[in-house]
Amino acid sequence: MSTPAPPPFRDPARPTGERIDDLLTRLSPGEKLALLHQYQPPVARLGLEAFRTGTEALHGVAWHGPATVFPQAIGLATSWSPDLVRAVGAAVGDEVRVFHRKDPAGVGLNVWAPVVNALRDPRWGRNEEGYAEDPWLTGVIATAYGHGLAGDDPTCLKTAPTLKHFLAYNNETDRCTTSSNLPPRVLHDYELPAFRAPIEAGAAVAVMPSYNLVNGRPAHLSPLINDVLRTWTADELLVVSDAYAPANLFGLQAYLPDGPAAYAAALIAGVDSFTQDGPDAAGTVERLTTALDRGLITPADLDAAVRRVLAIRFRLGEFDPPELDPYRGLEPELVNCPAHRRLAQDAARQAIVLLKHEGQVLPLDATARVAVVGPLAGTLSEDWYAGTLPYQETALDGLRERLGRESVEYCEGVDRITLRIAGSSSYLAVGADAVLRVSTDAGEFDLFDWGGDAWALRSVRNGQHLTVTDDGELVADQPGPNGWEVKQTFRLVQSSSALLVQHLHSGRYLRVDATGGVTLADEGTAFELEVVVDGAAAAAALAARADVTIVVAGNHPLVNGRETEDRKTLDLPPAQDRLIRAVHAANPRTVLVLSSSYPYGIGWAQQHLPAILWSAHGGQEYGRALADILFGDHDPSGRLTQTWYHAATDLPDLLDYDIIATDATYLYYRGTPLYPFGHGLSYTTFEYGGLQLSARSVPADGEVHATFTVTNTGDRPGTEIAQLYTRQQSSRVKQPLRQLRGFQRVSLQPGETVEVELTVAAADLGFWDVTRDRRCVETARHSVMVGRSSTDLRLTATLEVDGERIPPRSPGRLAATSFDDYCAITLTTASRDRGDAVISLEPQAWLAYDDVMLEPTAYQARVANRGDHPATIELRLDDPLHGELVSILQVPPTGDLISIAGELQLDSTYTPTGSGRTPPRAWNPAQSPGTSDIRTVELPQTLYVVFSAAELVLESLTV
Repeated sequence: MSTPAPPPFRDPARPTGERIDDLLTRLSPGEKLALLHQYQPPVARLGLEAFRTGTEALHGVAWHGPATVFPQAIGLATSWSPDLVRAVGAAVGDEVRVFHRKDPAGVGLNVWAPVVNALRDPRWGRNEEGYAEDPWLTGVIATAYGHGLAGDDPTCLKTAPTLKHFLAYNNETDRCTTSSNLPPRVLHDYELPAFRAPIEAGAAVAVMPSYNLVNGRPAHLSPLINDVLRTWTADELLVVSDAYAPANLFGLQAYLPDGPAAYAAALIAGVDSFTQDGPDAAGTVERLTTALDRGLITPADLDAAVRRVLAIRFRLGEFDPPELDPYRGLEPELVNCPAHRRLAQDAARQAIVLLKHEGQVLPLDATARVAVVGPLAGTLSEDWYAGTLPYQETALDGLRERLGRESVEYCEGVDRITLRIAGSSSYLAVGADAVLRVSTDAGEFDLFDWGGDAWALRSVRNGQHLTVTDDGELVADQPGPNGWEVKQTFRLVQSSSALLVQHLHSGRYLRVDATGGVTLADEGTAFELEVVVDGAAAAAALAARADVTIVVAGNHPLVNGRETEDRKTLDLPPAQDRLIRAVHAANPRTVLVLSSSYPYGIGWAQQHLPAILWSAHGGQEYGRALADILFGDHDPSGRLTQTWYHAATDLPDLLDYDIIATDATYLYYRGTPLYPFGHGLSYTTFEYGGLQLSARSVPADGEVHATFTVTNTGDRPGTEIAQLYTRQQSSRVKQPLRQLRGFQRVSLQPGETVEVELTVAAADLGFWDVTRDRRCVETARHSVMVGRSSTDLRLTATLEVDGERIPPRSPGRLAATSFDDYCAITLTTASRDRGDAVISLEPQAWLAYDDVMLEPTAYQARVANRGDHPATIELRLDDPLHGELVSILQVPPTGDLISIAGELQLDSTYTPTGSGRTPPRAWNPAQSPGTSDIRTVELPQTLYVVFSAAELVLESLTV
């Protein structure tokens, strides 16, 4: 008896599109709807297994137990090594496959990584998840990591990488309700490129929209999903919602009236998979079913989304015979195997940046007596998206391994305190059962300052951190701050002469009741804090008798800067700053080792300490990697991918995404940074020479090869990151001060010279032309610069680019968002189904349009007045306040523009209203040509649109 042929969708010899078509025809409407939830149920009659999206794999397999923990994402990027990053991605992808084989339903092959949000502001709570403030470098690193995750097989994906988070997402403060302002140039030249590179390269096959709104529209409803993202690949691109974001559309954001309308709008906008209500798909199915019944979506809309969901499953090999699985040979022992441990050490080593090096304190001598101090010296911490550490190789471990325990002394450098009830002889103490209560015996606690007024208390009695249980009980039973809801941090609130202890997560205070129990209450008990051991003084005493002191400081990745929490300042935690100063006073040969998720403003340390190193949290092998650098076994080769500023005052408002207008990031920042983008020192020195361009001029579709030499002029082997930047010397628009175009890692022996060749495509020197809504390469002269960082540029050459000259704006439609400059304006939506508009934030807000070809004609404006009083919009020439008044539009209160149909007429004739002043010359098309009232206009000119009040919305101006 012959075996029946498998259905076409299980035939790997057929084209994928044909297989998807076949499977679609076999699925019922209900089965299709269920496939649009994160947790896709099995379809037993067709042999389909359960499938889920969303395995976290940012720098290791997260949330599924011990797995290899590599450096944080920003740490991987500071290696400036795509080869290394790709190898890490491949290792993580292998471990995902192993976990998936053990638990197919619980560990899906759609991985939510990499994060490609450009790191425009170091205060962002999720700073450690991104790669760089430069979009091109972000794209390079993301492409490398995505390729590693996806694997090298030409037909089967190892995992399905998902880019996060689309779009313009860099704030945790009110992240679900704030709107990111994205003028067209910021959108096209800064935000989109990092997403485009990995999608075009096939290194990412899915995208996750972000929680925020963009120009007033929820990112999950962005027309850019279908109109832009999906044009970058010929393959089906899966779009998965962020967790619980679909409910925001009709909840927190109140953008749509109810769930069915919201889900329908998201589906039409391009969202294919709804991450809502955990594993319970019932709500999603119900809302989509209702949307179908109401006619808000069609069966064709449903099929389009299901097709994209299935396409990823086909590409993962789910419907192929098992013998065709190229990853079936991956064994369970691969997780945290020796090769992955070695790779983790190499990655952590290459992530370390030498920020300052004077006085030859480093490399350390193998015979030195070293004091190791600091709250991060003897521990490693997991961030929210890290895997469970299989072991910890701390900074202290790495130094003891090298020097022996007898040559290394250690002190955490934190204060040991007691908390006595004010005016009494009773103290807070931890009992044998770990419960916090009142006792006449003083309970001692180690006090950790994590910055942002967040402190942690560790009981000396049992070595565990104080926390609050779900029942509200205060116990010391946690290894440290942990979890999504961190319940192990407190604020010490000075009240007159005493102290209140506030639990940060609940906002309530520690209160001692009549029985001596300790609870949380709205009003707290006053305590007196007594210092038993001064941590800084103890560390200083240790440092005074050492040859060299290593201070290991930084942040806890779950406190004061993490998902849901932005930082307010760039300052070190005050207690850590005090520790560093005290130790340096005791021993000038003090090396600061920072381990943190983000940059700090460490101006004092830069001025006074002889050596400073930084890395992101380095994973399980951090200590060995650090020792490799401290002892000079490897040259420090990490380079910064973010500007380090002196203080938060150097930064614009966190919620202002217009990096061009605010002079933000290394591209536009005009100040002197603490450390520039691309910065990183070496134990040796390098000399650059012989910069040559393959051509002095190139057409807009050409390219130029830049060659130069790098020589190791020191007496030690070293690794250099040679960086190439360009700057357009003249332009119609504001151009970056410098922009990274290429780089190359070179490792050189003393005296060795290598020739480096980097290629620059003229097309990459273009920018978004707002006057014509397209990319443009101008005819212009460019500086081509090479060197060690964005501000340490050693060689320069000039390149002529034969492109185009942007013509003046012709009369016609001026989109409100195509402005060249603005004041007190932000972007919004014209309506739920229309494009972007602008809205005035205060009186005398204005827009500027340069090079406008003006002529006598009528003006029409699509405008609304959301305020309560009549207002005006003025057209002026050359200056927004004193320029010649051309015309005025009276705008009565109209409510939201969404409710307005038709257009409002803006006459070109201005009539004064009883002021007695002489009306300005204006165009009057009713008059005959040649009359004296016709104004002669010199072309082109700058046209200003001036708003007399806040809440005026302008979509377009037709000239």
